[in-house]
Amino acid sequence: MNKEWSLDVLYKGYDDIKYTEDRKRFEQLTKEMTDLCNELNMSDTSEEDKLLKAVNYLEEYKVLGSKIGYYVTLRQSVNTTDSMTANEMSSFERQFSLFSKPIAMIQKFIAGIQAMESYYEKYPKLKAYEYLFTEFKKESYYLLSDDVEDVIGKLNVSAGSAWGSMQSFLTSTLEVEYRDNVITLPEVRNKAYSEDAEVRKDAYAAELKAYEKIKDAISYSLNNIKTQVNTICELRGYESPLAMTLMQSKMKQETLDAMLEAIQDTLPSFHKYLKHKAKIMGHRGGLPWYDLFAPIGESTTQFTIEDSKDYLVTHFRGFSDDLADMVAEAYDNEWIDFYPRKGKVGGAFCENIPFVKQSRILTNFTGTFSDVVTLAHELGHAYHGLNIQDHLPLNVDYSMPVAETASTFNEALIMEAAIKETTGREKLALIESQLQDVTQIICDIYSRFLFESAVFEKSKTGFLFADELKEMMLDAQKEAYGDGLDHDYLHPYMWVLKGHYYSESLSFYNFPYAFGGLLARGLYEKYKTGGKDFIPKYKALLKATTVMSVEDAAMEAEIDLENPDFWRTSLRTVEDLIEEFIRLAE
Repeated sequence: MNKEWSLDVLYKGYDDIKYTEDRKRFEQLTKEMTDLCNELNMSDTSEEDKLLKAVNYLEEYKVLGSKIGYYVTLRQSVNTTDSMTANEMSSFERQFSLFSKPIAMIQKFIAGIQAMESYYEKYPKLKAYEYLFTEFKKESYYLLSDDVEDVIGKLNVSAGSAWGSMQSFLTSTLEVEYRDNVITLPEVRNKAYSEDAEVRKDAYAAELKAYEKIKDAISYSLNNIKTQVNTICELRGYESPLAMTLMQSKMKQETLDAMLEAIQDTLPSFHKYLKHKAKIMGHRGGLPWYDLFAPIGESTTQFTIEDSKDYLVTHFRGFSDDLADMVAEAYDNEWIDFYPRKGKVGGAFCENIPFVKQSRILTNFTGTFSDVVTLAHELGHAYHGLNIQDHLPLNVDYSMPVAETASTFNEALIMEAAIKETTGREKLALIESQLQDVTQIICDIYSRFLFESAVFEKSKTGFLFADELKEMMLDAQKEAYGDGLDHDYLHPYMWVLKGHYYSESLSFYNFPYAFGGLLARGLYEKYKTGGKDFIPKYKALLKATTVMSVEDAAMEAEIDLENPDFWRTSLRTVEDLIEEFIRLAE
């Protein structure tokens, strides 16, 4: 079993003739789409012909651009120091930016068609794009002139996108001095899970000290990205970056408000859990950050990659054969890049590649059960991809809020099975591990939401230097974690670490984790009640996420997202887990 992924299904290298041909075709496509745009307002071609031609071009642009983009970004993620990939990325981004104007013009053209219903009746493919075209009509209100859209796209290459690349490069190559050794950032962060209290505390101190070397440079990244987003929102007429994000997310403000209301009501339960963990670990008051991920109970099981495959396939088989088969394929067919190494980005992610009916998964595997759960999570994203891969090319993108649904559902499956199979201190360890994860998607995600909201607001009137960003981060953590954490030992540099803040095209990539996590818990409760009969509804929801709003997709599983009671029901399952943790611990 290969421990690194293969991208050969896309290209075998930059010297692959297919890669060269596709890059040339992508460049030619820009010219052809621009020529089409010049025809859109001419009367010598029928509206019907122009519409069909435009849709065909959009599909080719989507497939070809995604294929090239996936290849370059995936190669960069495992080696950010590769100069050849950096050059290819820069070249591709410049080429990609040239499409901003023709894409905007085509979307405006489609949005302005009055007789679309007649075309839906005549062409099944166009009918399949009905939801997408309705969204074009909504978004057309916020599109700027064709020339301005063109300029924004071109300038972004050396603006927001470049600032984001700098943050990724600096954090992925950061050297951390830990106990007279130099290690990578992912390595020092992994020590937060050590059973040795001194290791955790020393690693925490070393991590914070290392950020001092890059904090000022990254503060410029954050300021300039958020200023760019604020400026574009103002130009387009959005009320705020959050309003723009909600439109991009195909989600109502009422849904977000319902979820946040339920979270705020439940925060004291999370604080209770954290204070009890602090008590177990000998602290007075709140838990210091360096013990946030400290293991409780006994969980000494180590997994090889082969062990993790057997474990996941076995447990997913009880839910659905297609999920278990996909997991086996991911291991066997080189979908996964497992181990940490210098230059490889930290954390984990999954990239769906629906055009080849596969996904690629990056992890930093060390052999713990937590790593197995991480794999389950990322393979959930791949399962989501499996359920949308038969859609037409323009119908394969799901929005941020539903992006974490299948992944967190997978986690719930694995954790519940693992907890049932154990007793005593090992069971305590698993429950506490699950509470660690849920605390992250509730308390920590809420702190990130508060922080990003404040950054957007304050960056309107001035530059936010690193020290001010640190204080804003601490304020957000104090509000979210309350007295559950020791306020003398928080994490003022989470804004440096988390790459989610550094996308100029995707703001507020935080609340979707809470959304997906709680939606998944609610879905899992329905599965426990409905059994196998519920699985088709779950799959229908996943498939619908690319062609419906999040509210309508949830209704495929009979869930009302605008009702705070649904979110409270999901959170009650966590409160029950907290009470069981306290009982077992005592």
